[in-house]
Amino acid sequence: MAKDKENKEDIEIITFGCRLNIHESEVMRKHAQDAGLKDTVIINTCAVTNEAERQARQAIRRIKRKNPSKKIIVTGCSAQIAPDSYSKMSEVSKVIGNDLKLKSNSWKIENTEKIIVNDIMSVKETAIHLISGFETQTRAFLQVQNGCNHRCTFCIIPYGRGNSRSVAIGEIVKQIKTLVKSGYKEVVMTGVDITSYGEDLPARPKLGQMIRRVLKLVPELARLRLSSLDPIEIDDDLWELIANEPRLMPHLHLSVQAGDNMILKRMKRRHLREDVIEVTKKAKKIRPDIVFGADIIAGFPTETDEMFQNSLELIKDAELTYLHVFPYSARPMTPAAKMPQIDGNIIKQRAKILRDAGEKQLQKLIKNNMGQKYQLLLEKNNQGHTENFIPVVLNGKQDIITAGNLIDIKIIDFDEAQSIAIGEIV
Repeated sequence: MAKDKENKEDIEIITFGCRLNIHESEVMRKHAQDAGLKDTVIINTCAVTNEAERQARQAIRRIKRKNPSKKIIVTGCSAQIAPDSYSKMSEVSKVIGNDLKLKSNSWKIENTEKIIVNDIMSVKETAIHLISGFETQTRAFLQVQNGCNHRCTFCIIPYGRGNSRSVAIGEIVKQIKTLVKSGYKEVVMTGVDITSYGEDLPARPKLGQMIRRVLKLVPELARLRLSSLDPIEIDDDLWELIANEPRLMPHLHLSVQAGDNMILKRMKRRHLREDVIEVTKKAKKIRPDIVFGADIIAGFPTETDEMFQNSLELIKDAELTYLHVFPYSARPMTPAAKMPQIDGNIIKQRAKILRDAGEKQLQKLIKNNMGQKYQLLLEKNNQGHTENFIPVVLNGKQDIITAGNLIDIKIIDFDEAQSIAIGEIV
């Protein structure tokens, strides 16, 4: 969850969930400001897990309790899927759906409807919304795609985001140029399923083709990073960019979800555990400094101890480092919710084991890179991330440096308690 402090317009945004939501929160901020809203809190919800929805409702009640005069507007995936559940909360003034939250008319004061939600499956296009910056971020997040055509058995997101739709390359270029002019050194391309990019566009460009075009047309962009990729949908152009384009960061986050083939089949995923290993080995061969992140679900229905062990072993077999571990959460309308469920305590235990394994992988990565030089994007408190996303804090002797700058550093030590590298400016 990301929380933005009140600004001069007295609009506060609390963002749950993915990087796509971070981008969309900035679009909503501008719409709310332009509409003249005051004394307002916008809750941008997530629907991936029951816990994410619980936290959103908890935040709504807490805000109203502390500030009874605040107007609370709820939007995001959870609001799109279950608008009535939020509109019935006495604390909530308005509910706006995922598509309509990006349209200025939804935010006008004269629009007095309490629920403004449309049929997300009827949405065919994703329009880009030019923004010049992000209030609480030193890297910029750019939506290049939205929605998903796949129907993994555990996932409710298509019901909150609709089918896959892409932003035209020219619009992406225009937005990145705006962000670069605003001083951003790094842009993260986000979406629900960005490896499906272009399937709905007239010329059907692939993700790699789009990135190649963007980098050519915006030579002043220093760093480009990608959000989650489907392991078997990395196209040839993207492979070539991974190998030869230094501005494309050597850090791939893969939508893995499990390391057991039977569980992957029951999830209705399109890859096997062997595909994940093959992808990471190929990437390492052509870009030796590359590092991998992964989404993994703990305790998917029917997961036996042996199946879980296969997922655990995949972390080492595929050299996965930055793990996003999700304890399985049964979501309404999904086939997995009807499968035999795993005991909640076992799910928690397995999630902890996976997180601990990821922590050990990160510590190993930092130790193996002791003495190496990197370029660091400074974020806050003299901390930042290297090209391959190693977290680094500058040693205490360094002067405070403005966030958002790129600086050359060398890793000189390791804080094991926090799993963070210690660097010095070179």
